[in-house]
Amino acid sequence: MHCSYFAAAQCRSCTLMGQPYAEQLAGKQRHADLALGRPEGLQWLPPVSSPESGFRNKAKLVVGGDAHDPTLGILDADGRGVDLRLCGLYTPGLRAAFPVLAEFVARAGIAPYSVPQRTGELKYLLVTESPDGELMLRLVLRSQESVARIRKHLPWLQSALPRLAVVSVNLHPEHKATVEGEREIVLTEQQTLRMRLGGVDLHLRPQSFFQTNTDVAAALYRQAAAWVAEKSPASVWDLYCGVGGFALHVAEPEREVVGIETSVEAVASARLSAQEAGLDRVTFQAGDATAFALAAERAPDLVVVNPPRRGLGEDLSRWLEESSAQHVVYSSCHAGSLARDLALMPSLRPRQAQVLDMFPQTAHYEVLTLLERV
Repeated sequence: MHCSYFAAAQCRSCTLMGQPYAEQLAGKQRHADLALGRPEGLQWLPPVSSPESGFRNKAKLVVGGDAHDPTLGILDADGRGVDLRLCGLYTPGLRAAFPVLAEFVARAGIAPYSVPQRTGELKYLLVTESPDGELMLRLVLRSQESVARIRKHLPWLQSALPRLAVVSVNLHPEHKATVEGEREIVLTEQQTLRMRLGGVDLHLRPQSFFQTNTDVAAALYRQAAAWVAEKSPASVWDLYCGVGGFALHVAEPEREVVGIETSVEAVASARLSAQEAGLDRVTFQAGDATAFALAAERAPDLVVVNPPRRGLGEDLSRWLEESSAQHVVYSSCHAGSLARDLALMPSLRPRQAQVLDMFPQTAHYEVLTLLERV
């Protein structure tokens, strides 16, 4: 893949840009193999590749410039906006929406937030595209000052972008290096973006997390579901369940499935998906995964875990080690933290694993591992 922004040194986020894709994928496989220490008896499944470009279903666009001529992309070292709306990583549907969104900012007269001067209102545009081509737009603002103008011009935006399904404002008054604040104001009647994956409908609310590569996410859920089907557990926990991707993919009429997630918004989305699918034995709770496990009276037959980059940590890893769970399906976005957790669970041996290239052009990837108690 060639990127003019990378060649001109305007953006260097894609650290593997210019490296042949086959070499990128092979390097990630080697890295995962070495990180896990090549344990005896581990079978690596063929890695899951991704399109080199056009795969990102979500755009996090820093808004720069001025209200009449905004830039959508990143900031340079001096805090000035660098426009990246032609970035080749985004889906064609997202790229087609960017010029319309820039015009909307200008029409509504929303001043971009200046990091050096700490003035202005609009910090980010967060845009997500569903597999059906629908869009969710979130405007991250410093205050409510622009909300009335956004509401006034929203009918124009909906007419210009007929695929726009959900629009919200996120209020982030603090001057700090985080993307969003706690308060969300949904401006449209539709409040969730439907993500159809492999026969399973997931609902994405504005503050819910979803994988940025739709095709590879579908492959991730398929492989996990295949392993669970092979082991045929009567009970499953999905810890760090997000909007319920793993839980809903492994659900069966006679199987009890419980999903645990700290995000109340994500739990609400997961419950809606389960209700629509008629999955009476799939339940979701908002709470801390480690606290839930430590307080439980008994363990399930199989546990699915999908922790953040830091991994499970010592307490949950040791609980899994001492529990009666016979299998663990571990989805990790950081092989190093996965290896640290595995060292704390010597009775749960990795039997199969697969690298899934969720993030082409970068060194990041997902690794899915099936652990079996010995």
